Amino acid sequence: MKKLSHYDDAGRASMVDISGKQPSLREAEASAFVAMSREVIRALPRNPKGDPLEVARVAGVLAAKRTSELIPMCHPIPLSKVDVEATVQKDGIAIRALARTNAETGVEMEALVAASVAALTVYDMCKALDRGIQIRDVLLLRKSGGKSGEYRRTSTRNRRAG
Repeated sequence: MKKLSHYDDAGRASMVDISGKQPSLREAEASAFVAMSREVIRALPRNPKGDPLEVARVAGVLAAKRTSELIPMCHPIPLSKVDVEATVQKDGIAIRALARTNAETGVEMEALVAASVAALTVYDMCKALDRGIQIRDVLLLRKSGGKSGEYRRTSTRNRRAG
């Protein structure tokens, strides 16, 4: 069985020492889905707060850049690219987030945080119309680079964004 990397020999949470690793190109893509009624979807263009999808996209980019401040054991890493897309579907908003770096550690958490915060932003901007909006299926879709190599989700419950 694999060992969890964020614990020391005494079982205390600790940041992984990456000082011996070489920088390499790493990329990760994550998704989230914001389920909402068709009425809320139809109201998106008329939101008095602005375009919820554009605000969510920017919020996701900003969140990726702040991941190490939100997740205690994440390393601050230089991001070379963050891209967030929010697409209207018939039953909600599909969000995809891409993060890329050339660093000693991966960007999975940055992609997941970007997708999550983008989804939360859609909720925040639309909650006045329906507090029953649901955020679902926050998933790592794929990652590349690093010692663990490639990962690609082969099945997904998130049919809309995956």
